Amino acid sequence: MERTSTPTVLSPFVVASDIASKRSADDTLQDILRAVRQHLGMDVAFLSEFANGKRIFRCVDTPHVDHPVKVGGGDPLEESYCQRVLDGRLPELIRDAVMHPAAMELPATTAMPVGAHLSIPIKLSTGRIYGTFCCFSHAPDQTLTERDLSVMRAFADLAGRQIEQDILAREEGLQIEQRIKSVLEGEHLSIVYQPIYHVADNRIVGFESLSRFATIPLRSPDVWFNEAGKVGLGAALETKAIRTALHGLKYLPDEVYISVNASPESILSGAITSAFEDMPLNRLVLEVTEHALIDRYEDIAAAIYPLRNNGMRIAVDDAGAGYASFRHILNLVPDIIKLDISLTRNIDSDRSRRALAAALTRFSEETGIKIVAEGVETASELNVLRALGINNAQGYLLGRPMPINEALLLCK
Repeated sequence: MERTSTPTVLSPFVVASDIASKRSADDTLQDILRAVRQHLGMDVAFLSEFANGKRIFRCVDTPHVDHPVKVGGGDPLEESYCQRVLDGRLPELIRDAVMHPAAMELPATTAMPVGAHLSIPIKLSTGRIYGTFCCFSHAPDQTLTERDLSVMRAFADLAGRQIEQDILAREEGLQIEQRIKSVLEGEHLSIVYQPIYHVADNRIVGFESLSRFATIPLRSPDVWFNEAGKVGLGAALETKAIRTALHGLKYLPDEVYISVNASPESILSGAITSAFEDMPLNRLVLEVTEHALIDRYEDIAAAIYPLRNNGMRIAVDDAGAGYASFRHILNLVPDIIKLDISLTRNIDSDRSRRALAAALTRFSEETGIKIVAEGVETASELNVLRALGINNAQGYLLGRPMPINEALLLCK
């Protein structure tokens, strides 16, 4: 059988660089199989996993639509070429299967049929044999050489490293999922409240609710929420945090609001909406937390419309921290813009920060949007913000995050 001559697929490192941006491990393995199959001129290339005495086809590449070798299919390991290659009854390189008695003992040799066959065991760094990296043609191929087998070994090694990374990622994902579920099912999540002042009147207008996690491993809240998002539990964790935060409303004066944080994904999922049922929405601010661009702002706007229509205010968090926050402001038309700490820190000594804050102040005056400065830590920073016309602020200078009972004392 004549093999295609495609120099760009001879090196697994070329393929590796080309497929680095693929969507998943399976996509990467599919590309590796295709490169090998096309280079060797084979009919089928597959990657198998050994499990419970069976050979399972994890990934398959073939141009034949109805080929019997399919992803998820399998057969007894003892009845496979893979086992015979592994234990030495068959060589890794077979140019013509009918010339090998051990191959002729297998029904697939004549039923498939199998002509030429190459198979490389995949060994993980632990020493465990994961499965095999194989390809075969239905007709014999006497042109196959040891060099072709070397190419197979190189690609099998590349596939093995990808598989091991995938296994580690899956194991890590399961550990993360277990951690997040323990928080969802237990009492490990608590809320602290950071006061937001109208500094000109020296009065508290609201509190931002912030999550705290009292469980092992100790890590910052943003890590917990990011990990929850990775395993599909982001909306559930955000909803739990919001529900917990809203318990504080009943202790605070009616004129004081609570702000809660939610990602666009959680807003679009509708998961957080149930947390606001029977709540005084006019005393709530929903802070949209997202540092990346949003594809369809109209969907976010539609999701939050019922809440806004019933009195809830919307804030865009971390304004000034990146280009995405400005797009959020223009597209979501929030009621409140929260200046990020990266903008307010050292604003008293940095002309560029003052200029950007001044521009946002003028923008807020034109649009009727209120500004809250976050992360105010010195009296000098606060004085500059007030001089710019920014009277709502929060930060360690004004008050650290605190339990609800301490927050209530500040309001008296």
